[in-house]
Amino acid sequence: MQESTQATGRARSWTALGLVLGLTLTVCPKGAGAFELAFPVACTPGDDCYLQNLFDHDPGPGAQDAACGPLAYDGHDGTDIALPTLAAQQAGVEVRAAAAGIVQGARDGMEDIPQGTDGAPDVADRECGNGVLITHEDGWETQYCHMARGSIAVAQGDQVKVGDVLGRVGLSGQTEFPHLHLTVRTDGQEVDPFAPDAPSTCGALPATDLWAVPLPLPQGGVTNAGFATAVPEYDAVRAGTAAVAPVPDQPLVLFGLFFGGREGDEVQISILGPSGEEVLDHSEPLDRTQALLFRAAGLRAPQGGWPAGNYRGTVTLVRNGAEIGRQEITTDMP
Repeated sequence: MQESTQATGRARSWTALGLVLGLTLTVCPKGAGAFELAFPVACTPGDDCYLQNLFDHDPGPGAQDAACGPLAYDGHDGTDIALPTLAAQQAGVEVRAAAAGIVQGARDGMEDIPQGTDGAPDVADRECGNGVLITHEDGWETQYCHMARGSIAVAQGDQVKVGDVLGRVGLSGQTEFPHLHLTVRTDGQEVDPFAPDAPSTCGALPATDLWAVPLPLPQGGVTNAGFATAVPEYDAVRAGTAAVAPVPDQPLVLFGLFFGGREGDEVQISILGPSGEEVLDHSEPLDRTQALLFRAAGLRAPQGGWPAGNYRGTVTLVRNGAEIGRQEITTDMP
């Protein structure tokens, strides 16, 4: 089973029999043909999950996704399907086989501890974490990485159908956030499911990709939003524990977590009161490109406290005047 190369950019591989050498191939990938991929996570992109990092199409030291955007990093060889919070991961989200095939390798038992935190294990030569490798017809392979410890539901030699459960999204291996890293290969070469015939170029997306159901290439968006009584800590936002019930005599704060922000984008944060009146209308431009960012805005309680009733918050990411992501949320003031 080949390891993800997202940490080092160098191919490493392992099978159930032991370590094997990764090979650098120069052959051109096959076209999409009849091979198709079902979405491999039990979630809806843009709703309860999002595509965080995509395949790197820059052959040099830089990084670009298939559309020449910033949703990639140097050497990233797959597609990262991320959950918005640790709470979502802990609730359990299934990873499913993207195509029918035979399990060539599986690993379980690695701890779900993000790299860079206390107690994080050494994952050298095990960057994929808990994972599964499946071979398909005509030289295709799919690899599923960073799954939860104790969740792997298949073993070497098992035959799987499209949609069969392989495990759950986790935090094992070389990862800092809960996600599935999906790598697709044809004849041993990694390819981008959004642009399988153009691994080293970017630009206009091809008419043919590998997704069985059309999946728009993400441009950025909003992954999480909530109300609080103070600007929350970033770690609490990522964990999914930042939202706090409003209090009439406390500040009213709305926060948002965004992905794929680019320099010049605008973050908009607004709140409407119980009668539809504007309570907050905040906007700010982004001064740099960021894969993941957090913003919050709010107001102190007015004299006499906030009126009771339902408050509606909207968090929006805008690019060149067009909305590319939005999340709405409501809360009741006692």
